[in-house]
This record gives sequence, C-alpha cells and structure tokens, in this order.
Amino acid sequence: MTVTSPAPTVAHALQDAAPRVFWSDRPDAPPARPPLLGRTTADLVVVGGGLTGLWAAYRAVERGEHADVVLLDAERVGFGASGRNGGFISSSLTHGLAHGESMWPGEVAQLHAAGEANLAQIVATVAAEGIDAGLDLCGKTTVAVADWQVEALRAGYERALRYGEDVQWQDEEQVRADVASPTYLAGLRTRSGGGLVDPVRLCWGLAAAAERRGVRIYESTTVEGVERDGTGVRVSTTSGTVHARQVVVATAAYRSPLRRLDHYVLPVYDHVLVTEPLSDAQLASIGWSARQGLTDAGNQFHYYRLTADNRILWGGWDAIYHRGGSTDPRQEQRWPSFVTLAEHFFTTFPQLEGTVFTHRWAGPIDSTSRFTAMYGTAVGGRVAYAVGHTGLGVGASRFSADVALDLLAGRPTERTSYRMVTRRPVPFPPEPVRDPVVQVTRSSLLAADAHEGRRNAWLRLLDRFGVGFAS
Repeated sequence: MTVTSPAPTVAHALQDAAPRVFWSDRPDAPPARPPLLGRTTADLVVVGGGLTGLWAAYRAVERGEHADVVLLDAERVGFGASGRNGGFISSSLTHGLAHGESMWPGEVAQLHAAGEANLAQIVATVAAEGIDAGLDLCGKTTVAVADWQVEALRAGYERALRYGEDVQWQDEEQVRADVASPTYLAGLRTRSGGGLVDPVRLCWGLAAAAERRGVRIYESTTVEGVERDGTGVRVSTTSGTVHARQVVVATAAYRSPLRRLDHYVLPVYDHVLVTEPLSDAQLASIGWSARQGLTDAGNQFHYYRLTADNRILWGGWDAIYHRGGSTDPRQEQRWPSFVTLAEHFFTTFPQLEGTVFTHRWAGPIDSTSRFTAMYGTAVGGRVAYAVGHTGLGVGASRFSADVALDLLAGRPTERTSYRMVTRRPVPFPPEPVRDPVVQVTRSSLLAADAHEGRRNAWLRLLDRFGVGFAS
C-alpha cells in the first residue's frame, strides 16, 4: 500500500494515544485475584489464563473428567494475546482454507467441519453462561488493495464456494459501496464462519463461569517448574506449590515451563491503534452498515473493525520479532510501528483526516512455522500442551483445550487423530541464527507485496516445506 498521508496528520492523531489496551481499559474490570500462597493440591492444573487455558479449565469440569481444577497466570486473566487482539473470531482451525489445503489436503474438509462445530459450541456456551462479550457472527470482508491481490482473492472466492461458505464476490464498485475506501479494488464478503467479539469480556466471562463451576484461579503467580512427583506432577511457582494429577500448559507466546516449546514457538509482536468514537457524519462517510470485520489480502496485512461505541480498531502490518524471543513489556510501544499504522489508516480512509487515536498497544503472538497450534504431552503423559495459534486463537482455543484434555485422558478421539495434532511443525532455528532468518523472511514478504506478490527463492523454499512467518 502506498503511503501518501501527511506527517502532521499522523503526528496529531497519535499525540494523545494512551499506551494501554482498549479492551481492558475500563472501569468495570473485575478486581485482581490473589496469588497462590503456600501449598495446595488439585486434580488438574492449567498454566496460563488466556483463552486456551480458560477453555481448558472450563471444559475440564464440564466434561466431568476433573473435579478440582486450579488455573495459574503470571499476570491477569486475558493479559496476553487473548486480550490484546482485534476481536475477530473465526471457525478456521487451519489458518484459512488455502493453507489447510496445502498442509492437510486429505483432512481439510474434516477440519473445516470441526471448526464450524467448535464455533457453534462457543456461541452456545456464551449464551448459556450469559457472557456479555458482544459476540456477533457478522463475518468479514477481505479486500484487495493491489492489482495482484484481485486474482488471489478470486481464487479464495471459488475455494470458499467449494466448502459451502456463504460468500459474495464484490467488484471495485460494489466493495466501495459497502465500505468507502479509495484503496479497494475488489472484495470477498464472507458471511459465514465467524465474526467479532470483545475478547477481554470473553476472557472475563469464561473465568467467572469457570469459577462458578468450582475452578480456583490464582493471578500474579508465575510457574517456575513442572516435574514428576510420584504418580502426579509438582507445579512450582514463585509463591507456592501445587501437587496435581495432571497439567495443561497454555502459555502462548510467553516462556513455558516446558523448555522444549521454545523451539517451536516464535513470539511475534503485533501492533494496534484505536480511534476516538466516530461521529454520525464520519460513519456515514464510510458506510460499513453491516459492521463486519475487514482485512486486506497482502502478505503483511491490516485488520480492522468497529467497536461497540463506534471507534475503529486498526491493527496488523508489522510483525516484529525481538532477538532471543524476548517478551519484555518495554517492547510494547514501538513508535515506528504505530506511525506506519497511522499512515496506512489515513491512506485507507482519507475522509477521516483529523481523527485521533486514543489507544495504542502491542503484544506477542505465539506463531509456529506452519501458522497453526501444536499439541503434545510431556512428563510421561501427565502434562499436555497446546500453543502456537498464530493470531487465530480466539476461536481455535476451545478446540485446542479439548485436544489437550483428550491427550491427558489417553483416549483416541477424532480430534487427536488429525495430522495437525499428531505431527509437530518444523522447529525454528536457535539463536543466533533465528533472528537473521526471521528478518530475511520478513523483508522477503515486504518485497513480494511490492512486486505483484512474486515470491523470491527464499519464500518459495519455505513454501515447499510448509514453513512461514506471520502474525
């Protein structure tokens, strides 16, 4: 996307943006839960209070397999990627149909159906538990903003039809009539398979629902080790110990007590801006009456949506890896990334010049080399893990929680039979090789976007082995 917006507009728009996450920056946030102090016991310990961990705790009790469940989080429930994302919820378990066909051609139809069933179950739980998370299955529109993306989008339309998706092809006039931007050349309007949600309220609601079922949640409790303890597992934390029969590790991009996961998970920082509430006139200048999520079709892409109070959340593009896999909180305010995002925002919606941003934040996404979660067990089958959702965890997290619980139960299920579950992704190289490899890949993706999508020899080699880099 060519950037043409003036620097003064960007400087004005960003000058008062608070370095806080919009979703959790609200007065009705639940009070902090106390940390674990001393020793306790449990049937199951869940490490990580994001959506995968919350679903694992909730489902463990709901399935009737674990009567006494403890959830531990180093920060607060929903602190990480689960509470920092754009609030897009998708039925896809495979990072899209095209990726599913390339990675698991013999299973993609089953995985597509499993993803649809998983989304339906999320909707049912949200309704049954009375979780006020603004869940809206409004679908999304993917837009082409360069000539080369139109053909790729058309292929996506034909593919979606084959799998029974409710999709509409939009030419330039149609897509701009739907959402007014001079950058749009075509659109793929998908009305099935997902929509939007308030991710933090989903986390808070799931935590409360789990607690109503007897789950004990401890915040500000960092897990330092997980090791065999007789017939069970000892989970050591900074302030106490839990002796349990089994453990689910759902640490996403943050350091896991299972060091083996470091080889497979790449912490990639994603950046987000949120505007002030738009006026009625500003909204009318855009259209956007269906209020669906939007994303563009490049290798490095933007995602954006309206919030309940008519702000625009605008994120994506930069996918920043910090050497050594660092997740230092000081990395969350990378000014050049916010400037680039703001420039792209005003290029997309020049009619909104003068609008200001009220929030800016970033956070690490747990990416794997194949863009989907990985699963497995450790400590003699007493510990199961599910990590690496690469930006699509809001929906897939529930499926992953069930996979982890299936693995702990030791009973084969349809979920545990998928190659996506039984086979691990290609590991990332260790440092000091990892950082330059990531930077070369990122620059190659930018070059591909600038040269009509043509992928260089490096990207073609990665494609051959099903390896990639994305947020």
